[in-house]
Amino acid sequence: MSTTAADRRARSLRTPNLLGRQKAKEIAGALNLLLADLLALYFKTKNFHWHVSGPHFRDYHHLLDEQADQIFAITDTVAERARKVGGTTLHSVGHIGRLQRLRDNDAEYVTPLGMLGELREDNLQLAAYMRETHGVCEEHGDVATASLLEVWIDEAERRIWFLFETSRRGDETPPHVSPAVARADSLLRETDEAPRRESRRRDVRKGA
Repeated sequence: MSTTAADRRARSLRTPNLLGRQKAKEIAGALNLLLADLLALYFKTKNFHWHVSGPHFRDYHHLLDEQADQIFAITDTVAERARKVGGTTLHSVGHIGRLQRLRDNDAEYVTPLGMLGELREDNLQLAAYMRETHGVCEEHGDVATASLLEVWIDEAERRIWFLFETSRRGDETPPHVSPAVARADSLLRETDEAPRRESRRRDVRKGA
């Protein structure tokens, strides 16, 4: 059977590795989904950094800038891991939009506490997605990517912590926990592995 030019080009981008073609495809697919979410969250964090206002402007402005830098610093490593395991990665802004699971916020105005709360929820959901990706890597024996994810999960949890504490009121009342946070927290505690594994495979096929 003759091969097309596209097939030949695709083969030329498959970095040699010991994982095998199918495992590499699933890991790269999971990483591409994660990369799209990271870039979406980076831009939302910068959006809020640019547009935050109010009496705590300086503190919030610097906090969000620091968090955006931390998120962006991960992106190149995520993309390069996809290439190292033998896959390809994102090609365009449109590609990001097709894969991202975290939602954008195009509102003209968001209150400062609304910004902190939304980013807290997004980072919590991102940590859950990272754990899902870690599960894919563990399943396929990709210890290198799994070890990186453990560091990134810790960083995401630190961002959640800062956003949570920063948004506390003076009476120490914890910020309102929205349904989105509750859903993400439930995902983190999920114990039934069978449906999670099937969900991962569906997402990987979408991201590949």
